[in-house]
Order: sequence, then structure tokens, then C-alpha cells
Amino acid sequence: MTQTRRLPDTFQIAFARLDGGARRLIASQVLSLPREKAFGFFEDPRNLFDITPPWLDFRMQDPRRHPVFEGAEFDYTIRWLGLRIPWRSRIEDYRPPEQFADLQVRGPYQYWRHLHRFTDDTGGTRMEDEVTYRLPFATLSALVHRCIVRRQLYHIFTYRAVRIDGWARGEWGPQAPSGK
Repeated sequence: MTQTRRLPDTFQIAFARLDGGARRLIASQVLSLPREKAFGFFEDPRNLFDITPPWLDFRMQDPRRHPVFEGAEFDYTIRWLGLRIPWRSRIEDYRPPEQFADLQVRGPYQYWRHLHRFTDDTGGTRMEDEVTYRLPFATLSALVHRCIVRRQLYHIFTYRAVRIDGWARGEWGPQAPSGK
């Protein structure tokens, strides 16, 4: 879980505790791209392969391109603590090129909603991830969050930030921006 490249200067991440045992992670960074280009990259679920750390062993059940729309569902698996865990998400609040959310329908969390927001910013697009989540097993969740989950989410989102920054700079990817 080591970072080989420096985090982008515009990257920020924060965690907060909410009522009822829920938690919130907010991560943001500015990409030197138009909003439509940034949104287009994130709405294609196949791009998750390239921005998810290898240790999660992320797999999409059907990796062909599928249209993204309000109510679309996607099936994945991840590896967590050596176990292969199924994950199904449903797209909601789909408003291109401003935002969309993926809501966990089935997976390891009691609740997981990941809102992707894109706003114009000086020099490009501010991309913000707002994840609201709740762990199962309320009596153990605070300990599990403190010892494992918070650290893993931090590593996942810092890995994403570096990969996304590289993509936005045209360093990798079939959809890498060109002509910059």
C-alpha cells in the first residue's frame, strides 16, 4: 500500500463521524481538464480497474461497456482480508456532467453511497468524492474502522488521486487526454 508518486498538490481528504455510526470521507482534487472529459472518464465503470489499487483485486463481472443511466446496476468483486466479496452498485442521482452516485446494493458495508461531483474550477475541473458509509456489526464497527477501514480507504483514495492525476496529464490510458 505504498505510494510511489507524490500526491497532487490540489488533493485533499478528510474523514468525519456522523450520527448513528455512519462516517463520511470527502476527497477532492483539481484536474486540468474540461468537466465533460472528467465526467466521461468516471461514468465508464471499466476505468475503475485503472484507478483501484491492485491489492483490492477489483473485478467487474461483465467488463464490456454498458451504458450508464439512472438505475443502472453493476456487479464487481473485491478481495478484502483474503476473502473475495461481491459488490453490486446502482447508479442514482445521474446528472451529466455534474454528478452521479453509486449506491451499494450488496456488499461489505451496511451502507455505502459514493457521490461523484464535478464543478468548474480555475484551471479545469474540481472532482469531489463524497462517500457516506456505515460498517456492519455496530458494536465492533468503531474498532474495525479505526484499525483497518479508515487506513484502507485513505490508501484507496490517495492511490486514485495519483492515478487520476496521471491520466489527466495524458500519462496513461486509452482515453488519456491529448493535445494539452
